[in-house]
Amino acid sequence: MPDEILPAASLRCVFVYGTLRRGGSNDITRLRPAPRFLGTAQVEGVLYHLGAYPGMALGGPLWVQGEVYAIEPALESVLDEIEDLGANPSDEYVKRDIVVDVGGRAVSCLVYEINPRYVVSAPRIPEGDWLKAPRLGTL
Repeated sequence: MPDEILPAASLRCVFVYGTLRRGGSNDITRLRPAPRFLGTAQVEGVLYHLGAYPGMALGGPLWVQGEVYAIEPALESVLDEIEDLGANPSDEYVKRDIVVDVGGRAVSCLVYEINPRYVVSAPRIPEGDWLKAPRLGTL
């Protein structure tokens, strides 16, 4: 059950699809300041297997499973560090703003999209769910 449907105006939301999901190696619920779970969502995109973590390219034809959390600015900075986000166009991830449907409500979220140059030869995860994806070596 979501903690709250709509976040306070001062909070930003994030769509997480990989190691930041509940149960993932970087589980966002273990980070501080604590995020508020708003619900699950799907985003049109392609999920790629990059070894210990995934990368998502936005846009169809597939769907990527994830979770939406309301976060404070201090946690957004922590997430930027985890994703090794920088100002260089060759960085592995780019922070984007998207709108996702959470329980029938449109929620504006940030998402970390993979730089296309990092997935040229990476295998796709056709189910779009990182937590259910086979680990490399078993693909």
